[in-house]
Amino acid sequence: MRQSYVAGNWKMHKTIAEAVSLANELAEGLKRSPNKLMVAPPFTALSAVGPAIAAGGILLGAQNMASELEGAHTGEISVRMLKDLGVRVAIIGHSERRHVYNESDELINQKVQLALTEGMEVILCVGETLDEREAGDVERVVGTQLRAGLSGVENVSLDQVTIAYEPVWAIGTGKTATPEDADAVHRYIRGWFAETYESDAAENIIVQYGGSVKPDNIAALMKMENIDGALVGGASLKAETFLPICRFND
Repeated sequence: MRQSYVAGNWKMHKTIAEAVSLANELAEGLKRSPNKLMVAPPFTALSAVGPAIAAGGILLGAQNMASELEGAHTGEISVRMLKDLGVRVAIIGHSERRHVYNESDELINQKVQLALTEGMEVILCVGETLDEREAGDVERVVGTQLRAGLSGVENVSLDQVTIAYEPVWAIGTGKTATPEDADAVHRYIRGWFAETYESDAAENIIVQYGGSVKPDNIAALMKMENIDGALVGGASLKAETFLPICRFND
């Protein structure tokens, strides 16, 4: 039985004080949650948020990481620096990293492999643009991103991997894939794991949905057979919207 997994990506929001205030609210409101939970604050707030969320059993995540362990990489944050702060999970390949900062599948794969080698859990994001969806290319695009992003990753490491399906056209736009449309892509992803790895991998892999997830649509999404959780952006920035999402099955 796959455990439901809800993650909040705070993106470039929150001062340290604001982040700690929200973290305290979440820790208090989620102490008895049966779900796996994670929040990814901005890098500047990681060290302050970690202790605040620990009481609620919430994992500390990072929104990105470098593809190298160390060196002359101005402005980058290494996986070992993140681990030193108590970070347990790295979001890799988010659509904004792919489409705004032009991160390639090859770079994303380097990050995935490095994170796993260093014992970090990974949320690998995949998803299509509106043009790709309208052209009927959803499965080709998602399959290519999975194949490239997980190149060289062995079956034994998949318990450290979560997939987040995030249709690019639904992120921050207020548009959401219907639960049925989202589930169809999640089903394809699960089938991809069955073909590429084995049936147990397909059954056990956690696949989140990301794309304008809100308190009023989380229940319908989570009723779908292949949707195991959510990667939440804007709605994770306030306790009054993120708590109901995390507690969808209370």
